[in-house]
Amino acid sequence: MEAAATVADATGDFFAELGRRGHEPLLQKLTGTFRFDVTGERDEHWFVRVSKGDVTVSRRNDKADCSVRSDRDVFDAVVGGEANALAATLRGAVVVDGDIGLLAGFQRLFPGPPAVKAKAKTKTKTKASSRAARPKKKRS
Repeated sequence: MEAAATVADATGDFFAELGRRGHEPLLQKLTGTFRFDVTGERDEHWFVRVSKGDVTVSRRNDKADCSVRSDRDVFDAVVGGEANALAATLRGAVVVDGDIGLLAGFQRLFPGPPAVKAKAKTKTKTKASSRAARPKKKRS
């Protein structure tokens, strides 16, 4: 039962951590406001203001440049790296009103799928080991 509570808090934990950061370098070129509406047993709202990487998070239900709405299971999957926000939008699992380009920039904060992370690590290790294994060219 405790594991279910952890999964149920994935969205809340994501926004709490984002608010604690105060500045997010990945959003350095982004300015705008977001409202994330997460539906489920109870509807919840997070209002995120980004100004060149400076981030504030509140629970306001206010007008935003980009509004994102999904059910809790979908958003938990997005913040957990199990789903891509823009792909979920194309499937209709996430509804975006306003500037979808802002969501494209904000998506950089969502973790990638575990398989992609593992592949990226493997590629990095493979490149590094292949460079080390190459004989050095003699300079004339």
